[in-house]
Amino acid sequence: MPTTPSEDRAVLTDHGLALDEGLPETWTALAADVLRGLTDEHKHLPPKWFYDARGSDLFDQICEQPEYYPTRAEAELLSAQGSAIAKAFPARELVELGSGSSTKTPLLLRPLMKEGTLERYVPVDVSASALGQAQRTLEAAFPGLLIERRVLDFTTQLHLLGHAPQGGRLVAFLGSTIGNLEPVEVQAFLAALRSQLGPGDAVLIGTDLVKDTATLEAAYNDAAGITAAFNKNVLRVVNRELDADFDEDAFAHESIWNPELERIETRLRALGPQQVRVRSLSLDVDFTEGEAIFTEISRKFRRETVAELYTAAGFELTDWFEGNGVYGLSIARPV
Repeated sequence: MPTTPSEDRAVLTDHGLALDEGLPETWTALAADVLRGLTDEHKHLPPKWFYDARGSDLFDQICEQPEYYPTRAEAELLSAQGSAIAKAFPARELVELGSGSSTKTPLLLRPLMKEGTLERYVPVDVSASALGQAQRTLEAAFPGLLIERRVLDFTTQLHLLGHAPQGGRLVAFLGSTIGNLEPVEVQAFLAALRSQLGPGDAVLIGTDLVKDTATLEAAYNDAAGITAAFNKNVLRVVNRELDADFDEDAFAHESIWNPELERIETRLRALGPQQVRVRSLSLDVDFTEGEAIFTEISRKFRRETVAELYTAAGFELTDWFEGNGVYGLSIARPV
């Protein structure tokens, strides 16, 4: 479940850490997630911490691998249906959650600007460096567009977005990132998003669709090993930010399809017994051979399950765009 900054600070102070009030919330959130995740019986780390500047670059490389179809499928669908999306909801403001390097964003910005209504683009991400790079690129490509980047954790800080007083806000959540959330987290996320939207607003969500196992597993186990490096990047982030001593080479990347839960499950599995020191937390973490850190899920969807998610959170699915049964884009409005 997503946590609040005050809950994160409480976890750290209960652990005996004296926190400087000037510490950024992102550091506190990372520290709390690491403390919770690495002391749990079944170790885990949230996937949002993959995405520093290096992680965002690695993800862009993943998207170029022949096995990884979701980004191409979404880009093709945005290219084919961008004008239809812009006509279905001619936004005044485009908010993109988990925007990263904003590589697909122009596929939405161009048709929305062509409609003549778009005034502002608001990229939202936990990585300030990724946002900075994206802003420089987009300002060069769209010199007349106002860009207001926001360093936020969309899983806990959506309330900081505030309302769009004139309506016309379209919140985009692309890359099938919603598939990285557990069902209870999806409901919490959509409910929080619903509270920030008025009757004149909408959401646009990308969802990867259920398909054959071979295609799904290949997408997360590319031959070039880029996904493995991306998975291990969370260890580099913890090493850098929390003065830990993870050895990336001591862990193996693993991504496997779970047909019952209709999701890819990604882990880092210890290749041998070891102890990791997280100095900033005064924490020693022991691993047995074969023990795993659960790092990410990637749920796959069907149109009916997407509609059910919207309905449960107070939305109505109003527009559905699908590309050859591979990928879906949906627009939903508050009810």
